[in-house]
Amino acid sequence: MPGILACGSREDAFKDSRVALKEGEASEVPLLVVDSEAPVRSNSSPWQHLRSHDNWDRPSGAEERHAHLKVQCMESWFLADVSALELFFGSGFRSVSVSRRHNIEHIPKDDVFKQLDSASRGSRKGAYRKSDHSFALLSLIDPEKVILRSPFAKRLIDTLNSHLIPS
Repeated sequence: MPGILACGSREDAFKDSRVALKEGEASEVPLLVVDSEAPVRSNSSPWQHLRSHDNWDRPSGAEERHAHLKVQCMESWFLADVSALELFFGSGFRSVSVSRRHNIEHIPKDDVFKQLDSASRGSRKGAYRKSDHSFALLSLIDPEKVILRSPFAKRLIDTLNSHLIPS
């Protein structure tokens, strides 16, 4: 079973992934998984995006499969599962304020937060607050709905499955 190590900041995650690539066990496949933080140009690989956005050079020995982008911000995943948002926020949640855009990776970060605020402001839990709501919502959303609306999420799941399922 793969292990997950939350590394803190983006910089910490990148540093830790470089160490894991260099010093890890041969049986381990360390993956760097970070938000893209900005739109990703079409036909740009994760390493190319990280080079242009963060000025991170691809570490020696790293392959394309070692870098994964999520979305511009984690909250984009919530927009993929409106029913989970409705369940979580309860009465007063305005689902009409949530984008139905198919590819959630293309929704600008600021728009994601504006939509969550607008939709949740009148709910029984009040406006979305990352510190109070994010992890509870993350546990409720349906991963299949996210995969259908996020090619990066599908790529990550496919990569994980390729290392869990014997060939």
